Amino acid sequence: MKKLLVLALLPAMAFAGCGKKQDGVIGISKIVSHPALDAVEKGIQDELKEQNVKVTFDLQNANGEVSTAASIAAKFKAENVVLAIGIATPTAQAIANTIKDVPVVFSAVTDPVSAGLVKKADMGYKNVTGVSDLTPVKAQIQFLSKVKPIKKLGLIYSSHEDNAVALAKLAQQACRELNIEIVETTIANSAEVKQAAQAIIPRVDAIYVSTDNTVISAIAAICDVAAKANIPVMSADPSSAETNGVLAAWGFDYYKIGRATGRMVKDLLDGKKPSDTAVRYMTDPSDIDLLINKDVARKLGLSFSPDIEKMAGKIVENGVLVKKGVK
Repeated sequence: MKKLLVLALLPAMAFAGCGKKQDGVIGISKIVSHPALDAVEKGIQDELKEQNVKVTFDLQNANGEVSTAASIAAKFKAENVVLAIGIATPTAQAIANTIKDVPVVFSAVTDPVSAGLVKKADMGYKNVTGVSDLTPVKAQIQFLSKVKPIKKLGLIYSSHEDNAVALAKLAQQACRELNIEIVETTIANSAEVKQAAQAIIPRVDAIYVSTDNTVISAIAAICDVAAKANIPVMSADPSSAETNGVLAAWGFDYYKIGRATGRMVKDLLDGKKPSDTAVRYMTDPSDIDLLINKDVARKLGLSFSPDIEKMAGKIVENGVLVKKGVK
């Protein structure tokens, strides 16, 4: 009887001991494919590969659909993944609501508290922790106003994304403090972005694009509409700005967010508890990335001051993207 009891307890003892929980499947779900979120996904994989973590990945894309994000979360649970990662708020919420028995890591989530992922901004909760991409919205708008004085700022955001709504509130507050009128409109999906841009473009001096995944995925449409009206676009996502007609983009290097997420995943696989793991915020100066597009500025009759050019890590000029420090 004692021998049987010991054998019965072995699985529970092994789970309680945790140790290195590798040699399994990590599920990664992103809400939509665009350069920033793709960079997060790659950064996670590169970091874990570099640290010689023995896992395989189940990479999933919800294509902007919350219902699909829920289905992916259920798939991960059925697969018994060793850990699940949600890139962006809707996918992180879907996974956290579905998976309770293994670590859940969010990445590129603006406000994890408002999203219901954690109880406190600085610490994980139960089996959930992660990395935030909360951006300095007011500073971004101030930057834009230095390049071109603005009285009316356009904002398009998706009403179904908690992170987008949170960023819209920050933009509204920033504009009040800066004495700028905000002209806003909401969209339900990326197909509505171009029409939304056309609706507000006659009434604004510039457009601000936050790290709203639905809007970012259609930023090319915004830039097309803005270019025809000679209106500048300021983005919080330098990754997608590299190949689009954005005047300037100031935000995070999302590949670095992915690498930071990968390091957190490694710690959790090695036995650290999510509830004991602090939520990571990208606050180091090296995490910030500034892109300026001198071609767009020239077309708009604008220019960048020498101090801005010095600060920029990426400059687009004569159709060529130059990354400082990269040959």
